[in-house]
Amino acid sequence: MTVSVFIESTGGQFCASVVGSPQLRCVRPSRAEAIAALQNELAQKVAAGELVNIDLPPVGVSGLAGLFKDDPTLSEIIDDIYRERDADPHR
Repeated sequence: MTVSVFIESTGGQFCASVVGSPQLRCVRPSRAEAIAALQNELAQKVAAGELVNIDLPPVGVSGLAGLFKDDPTLSEIIDDIYRERDADPHR
């Protein structure tokens, strides 16, 4: 598993934090120590719980994509549009 980590130097120390989860962070004297500490903390959290991926339904207009693909009325409307377009001499 790959996790994006943000590293910053503050006050002579290094802070490693998980992108999107600011509560998951470790501050240590060196960059390598901060990363190692964060890896350890994440490993403990994953071992104690369950990591799953969830899909969220699209919102807005994107949520309508494909909704009417099998609707025969839509096919009729599309056919009418193409007929009108093809009949237009100024096209």
